[in-house]
Amino acid sequence: MFPTRCLAAVLLCLFAAAPLRAQKEKREPLTEVQIDQIAEAGIDPNARVALYTKFLTEHADVIKGLTNRSKSDARARRLDQELQDLTALMDELGTNLDLYTDRHADIRKSLKPLTEATPRWQGILRTLAGEPGFDLSRKEAIESCEELADQATRLVKEQTEYFKQHPDEAGQDRAEPKPK
Repeated sequence: MFPTRCLAAVLLCLFAAAPLRAQKEKREPLTEVQIDQIAEAGIDPNARVALYTKFLTEHADVIKGLTNRSKSDARARRLDQELQDLTALMDELGTNLDLYTDRHADIRKSLKPLTEATPRWQGILRTLAGEPGFDLSRKEAIESCEELADQATRLVKEQTEYFKQHPDEAGQDRAEPKPK
């Protein structure tokens, strides 16, 4: 009777652990070096936005490079992964931009290269013909890119207006409370 219980317990553990192996690991869109660079930029908003813009351009270039390769399952999987990474990075940058806007950080310097890069990224994404293996990821990336482009363009206008009205706050990383 004891061996039967042990066997049943072992089988139960194996069956319970099987779904865990099937779960995908969460992909990280940045390499360890890139993560370190973001961390080193710390609380400098312009440096962080510039790094995200650089990394997004690198991902867009990889996608562009994969566009002309012959169609295969491996290419479709790689494009799907790269598109998901691009979308995740754009969303992460958008969240950072929201944070810097709330702080009234002067990020006009880094917004200019971002607003210049987004139309190029959009062109790469729109040129990529949809295929069943990555069409959903492509659509999500296009949507995320459009949102980021709109956000960056809007922020340029908002920041220009804000810092015209508050010239003493220009160039700062966050708005500091005024002494009374």
